[in-house]
Amino acid sequence: MRSHSDTPEVRSCQPALPERETESDFLPEEFRRFATDPASVTSRIAAQFGVSAESVINWRWHMRRQVGDGASAAKVLSLAASESEGFNVLKDAFVAGITPYYMGLMNPDPSVSCPIRLQALPRREELDVRHGVMDPLDEVPHSPVKEVVQVYPDRVAFCVAQLCPVYCRYCFRKRRDEEDGLHFNRRIVDNGIAYIASNPAIRDVLVTGGDPFIASDGALENLLERLRAIPHVDIIRFGTRTPVTLPYRVTAKLAQMIAKFHPVWVNTHFNCAEELTPEAVQAVRNLVDAGIPVGNQSVLLRDVNDSRDRMMPLLRGLLKARVRPYYLFHPHLVEGTEHLRVPIDDGLKLMKSLRGNITGLGIPTYIVDTPSGKVPMMPNHVLGRDGEDLLLEDVRGQIWREKASLRP
Repeated sequence: MRSHSDTPEVRSCQPALPERETESDFLPEEFRRFATDPASVTSRIAAQFGVSAESVINWRWHMRRQVGDGASAAKVLSLAASESEGFNVLKDAFVAGITPYYMGLMNPDPSVSCPIRLQALPRREELDVRHGVMDPLDEVPHSPVKEVVQVYPDRVAFCVAQLCPVYCRYCFRKRRDEEDGLHFNRRIVDNGIAYIASNPAIRDVLVTGGDPFIASDGALENLLERLRAIPHVDIIRFGTRTPVTLPYRVTAKLAQMIAKFHPVWVNTHFNCAEELTPEAVQAVRNLVDAGIPVGNQSVLLRDVNDSRDRMMPLLRGLLKARVRPYYLFHPHLVEGTEHLRVPIDDGLKLMKSLRGNITGLGIPTYIVDTPSGKVPMMPNHVLGRDGEDLLLEDVRGQIWREKASLRP
């Protein structure tokens, strides 16, 4: 596989900027207040990287300055020995790339467990591969045409993008890292559109990647126009982590453009409360204020969100930001992720601890994703039967008898 430092040309795969996009489009007005606030995350990142705060709110600056090697990371952050070694020994296994914004959220003390560092910095523990595969969901066999994944008859995942603001260490699409030229590739997009248009059973298209928001507004608008022109496509969804790792990309202008093609939904990917910065909340606000429903899909990760004390602030913060917690994914069995995996029994205990302690709106569905589709995992509150009574364990651990077999 390629290393991050070997492939600066990959970024040139991004669609050319349409003439109507100007420099002011990358300095959105709604983020300027963070540039003028010396206490903001934006100002802190500007000082950390030695640039102006105006540079920081330009999302393309972050993509140009992605941190992808240990020497670059060490210039702005003290690294633990496992992290320094990880950059060196894993450079040919899975590309590293971290936006300055996301680097700025990391705890500067490497001796302190930091959920942001665990998600983004390579670690030597990734070499421990007793279990794990490159394509845990068998997406390749489920692809009728390249980069269109169809597991269900009525929906597809359309992987139009290759680039990401941050390459998460637990990513289940690491296999795509070794393939160049996948980012908004015209031939791939054309073939995908043709397949979707030819199959009237498809009513729901999830646009994903990579991260599809790492493209110009014009490229995204063109894609939406083509999808919305297909009569049987009812719903268009985007899967993006930009509100979490590059919030400046999610501008009010982008949201207003997307809203022209309703119904459109966005699912994002916050894993811990530390990611819910004012800048991230502003990105979400831009989407929701444009009438775009936003859901969240987390991945259950060791020392990131695998306890009630860590999960509750995330769920409450999401609801406050008007984001609906949608799925909590059990981590896929991907190579190099064993140090982040959590036993399913622990996941079920976590889910049980949430019920009764937060509104049902804030409780995601715990999911095990399989090659045949998603399987919901729920704590079993049914204890058994006693005659006509169904014996239930309520949220306080008490037994409740419900007349289960009575009919009018």
